[in-house]
Amino acid sequence: MTHPIQEVLQRIGVNDHPVAVAVGNTWQAGAGEALTGKSPIDGSTLVTLTQATPSDVDTVVATARSAFQTWRNVPAPRRGEFVRLIGNALREHKADLAAIVSWEAGKITQEALGEVQEMIDICDFAVGQSRQLYGKTIASERPGHRLMEQWHPLGPVGVISAFNFPVAVWSWNAMLAFVCGDPVVWKPSEKTPLCAIACQQIVNNVARDFPEAPDGISSLLIGGADVGQALAAHPDLPLISATGSVPMGRAVASTVAGRLGLSLLELGGNNAMIVTESADLEMTVRSALFSAVGTCGQRCTSLRRLIVHDSIADKLLTSLKKAYEKLPIGNPLDEGTLVGPLIDQRSLDAMQTALRTAEEQGGTVHFGNPIMQDVPAGGCYVHPAIVEMPGQTEIVQQETFAPILYVIRYTELDEAIALHNGVPQGLSSSIMTNDIRQAEQFLTPAGSDCGIANVNVGPSGAEIGGAFGGEKETGGGRESGSDAWKAYMRRATNTINYSTELPLAQGIKFDL
Repeated sequence: MTHPIQEVLQRIGVNDHPVAVAVGNTWQAGAGEALTGKSPIDGSTLVTLTQATPSDVDTVVATARSAFQTWRNVPAPRRGEFVRLIGNALREHKADLAAIVSWEAGKITQEALGEVQEMIDICDFAVGQSRQLYGKTIASERPGHRLMEQWHPLGPVGVISAFNFPVAVWSWNAMLAFVCGDPVVWKPSEKTPLCAIACQQIVNNVARDFPEAPDGISSLLIGGADVGQALAAHPDLPLISATGSVPMGRAVASTVAGRLGLSLLELGGNNAMIVTESADLEMTVRSALFSAVGTCGQRCTSLRRLIVHDSIADKLLTSLKKAYEKLPIGNPLDEGTLVGPLIDQRSLDAMQTALRTAEEQGGTVHFGNPIMQDVPAGGCYVHPAIVEMPGQTEIVQQETFAPILYVIRYTELDEAIALHNGVPQGLSSSIMTNDIRQAEQFLTPAGSDCGIANVNVGPSGAEIGGAFGGEKETGGGRESGSDAWKAYMRRATNTINYSTELPLAQGIKFDL
């Protein structure tokens, strides 16, 4: 029996036998081990293909390098037109691409549609930026001279992405890279190969009819960690943008630094919400609930720590547990489902291990059990957990990529902020308060130490217009928003002497 995903793929232009390597517009099988892609919804087989190997990397990068020689000379607004057409193609295939995301990543339909919408939004954003790659004119200390800065295309960019945002993370990087004049070589998660193949095919469809788009403007390598390391080590990729776990980021950063390349890292998050005594509790429950259980807790911005003022903790917990009891958990393709499956058995095992460890460290666990009934067989479904903790123990300081919400009490805001900042990660954060002084304190240099700090909204999710990323073990990278485009370009400082003299800087004089 044909899987429903096959018809969706065919509408995008993917043939009946997907392969792992796209060298520009040319598809070919890898030379590595077989990869079987299974759906987290029901364990059904979605695709079987032969993976890429490190030996495939040189061929793909060489094609991207050749494409760069052409693409860097295309005017930036024209490069923006290419991205605009990609955005239109994504609009046309929004429902189809979202269906692939649901089948491969287990996201509920609305979240999958939202992820594709983020791709469309970043296309729109990048198109605007294609006319705003501004340099500066600087006052020179020498008469008859002009000093200025220009931004030039950097070169082919390597993108390594994770399963939980299988299409959006690539687009955040690729669309900015394209308008900046850079081809892209993409290594997606092996857990979501069809999402990547579909995106590559969409770009190929657009590039085929875009006269300035060189072959190799976008390429794909579906393979394991060895392929990612080969990308990180390649001297012809000046920038590697990597999203995933902290250990993965350390390995990539170390390799890239060894050749003096550039890294843009988006790694782990252990995100907290401080709930003050003045918070709107109804808003807090709604915000905390989705932030903690959305995508089954598999977002880098998922809420993992709830730091609650002691005076309202019991009331908030009572309301939150009632909401957790009624969570609609099940097939993410069914209307009304809020929580779909974990990506695989390994994630479910890690969650159960973390819950046992939390109990050993003094925690009280509510919910958190695997679900075996009224859900599709073959998937890893679980009831999201609430864990009351006596303090910020060792397990609380770790990121478990699953729906576990640790609850810690506090009495003074300074204590809450210290708890908030007292973890190795620094991605996203929030405070729920109706006190403007508390809100402003949270946003000061002595407040949240994260790259994203919110007031009266949860830490989960972000908008295209704001720079996305975090500090400490989160890696320090920024994608989208503001001046993130500069990561994909190189800066050149220019001095133009339009006088008939040759004055030197700092007043230095010499005679011949």
